[in-house]
Amino acid sequence: MAARGAVREFVHPRLELTRWAPLQRIMKHRAFQFMLILPNLAVFVLVLVAAFFGTPVGNRNFAIIFVWIVWWAALITLLIPLAGRIWCAMCPIPAPGEWLQRLAIIARRPGRPFTLGLSWPKALRNIWLQNGTFLAVALFSAIILTRPLATGIVLTVFIGLALLLSLLFERRVFCRYVCPVGGFIGLYAMVAPLELRVKDPQICVTHKEKDCLRGNANGYPCPWLSYPGNLWRNIDCGLCTECLKVCPKENVGLFLRPFGQDLLLARAPGWKGRSLDEAYKAFIMLSCALIYSAVYTGPWGFLKEWANLSDPTRFALYAAGFLGLNLIGLPGLFLIAVAAARWIARADVPLRRLFTELAYALVPLGLTGWIAFTLSFVLINISYAVPLLSDPLGRGWNLLGTASYPWTPYMPELVPFLQLPFLWLGLIASIVLAFRIAQQNFGDGQAARRALLPIAGFITLIVLLFQRLYLG
Repeated sequence: MAARGAVREFVHPRLELTRWAPLQRIMKHRAFQFMLILPNLAVFVLVLVAAFFGTPVGNRNFAIIFVWIVWWAALITLLIPLAGRIWCAMCPIPAPGEWLQRLAIIARRPGRPFTLGLSWPKALRNIWLQNGTFLAVALFSAIILTRPLATGIVLTVFIGLALLLSLLFERRVFCRYVCPVGGFIGLYAMVAPLELRVKDPQICVTHKEKDCLRGNANGYPCPWLSYPGNLWRNIDCGLCTECLKVCPKENVGLFLRPFGQDLLLARAPGWKGRSLDEAYKAFIMLSCALIYSAVYTGPWGFLKEWANLSDPTRFALYAAGFLGLNLIGLPGLFLIAVAAARWIARADVPLRRLFTELAYALVPLGLTGWIAFTLSFVLINISYAVPLLSDPLGRGWNLLGTASYPWTPYMPELVPFLQLPFLWLGLIASIVLAFRIAQQNFGDGQAARRALLPIAGFITLIVLLFQRLYLG
């Protein structure tokens, strides 16, 4: 009984959705993930065709509008905040490599996978590589987001790399350790109220066969290299549902839980705890949201010109500032705030540990910052998508009768007032989370309250910067 209690203390209040039998049957069906991927794969093919063979005019090209406006808006404002890694369950990029690796698309095919099956290097079993790939894409975003050919090349590199890694390494190492999109989805998925977890961790402890790690006739071992019995956070789960299919104990389910529960988790069996690579992802995402807001919505037009590689020297200056703020500037300011918090609290907690732990408090602010930035350009530009439904390649077609729909900015005068509530929500959520994390580290409510002042000051400063960019 003691062991059962020790495990159960890490399970938060939640509502099991898979108690509804029709949903459970759908998710356990072998074709479930394929049916999620199939329509997205069709759109992805159209995106590539438009990128390579359509008009080079960005706002008239299906690839630009439907990837960087429609898909991005859905991802950052709905899918991630409400459903976590649900996009990873339907993403078409790793699908061809996984199907080739399995030599099957839907059916469970027994036998050895078609891959060298190499183990991913231990030194790279973190998200540092994803941090790097995201920064690389973000640095050239002004080109990728406006030039269809650049978008096509980037997406082709992604799918080619996913295919290559599937043939060299075991399972989905591209998704788990390389994909730049998967890195920030995983970070912000920890906020979401949807999770796939075991119902009773103690059952996993006593079950020796471990079908979730080996697979069986009903499904494959976890493609994400996770053990569901020690799965505590959304960042480590791609919602592929293979564990739900293979579990002979019916011990895996889909749950609703309070927002942000993963961020409150300080320790759990089989988990190493909060880490510096994930902390830096929080800084990178928050910095990029600020930089993008300045470049794309701010009053400084020269920044967009520098970012657009119009002049190599000026782009080098932009790159230096971009990387400097991401890797040194924002983390450095936060380190000063953490050092002040540690001094005020008169605590002997190691500075590096406290820096890493408290950085997780920036995750809600980063997510709401991205939502606010996304609103600033989606409501202005989403109408470009309507004519492209009839003319995806910009060839003068009118397949659905919408080709003449004009560009129509929606509520431009209200955009700042839609952004501010999200920023304030992020401000409150991050300060509350910072206090909870401080309590975990100091073990003293009074010390945590004293230490909160410089951290809350840092968070408030970031929100004021966002407001300055949006309100002028």
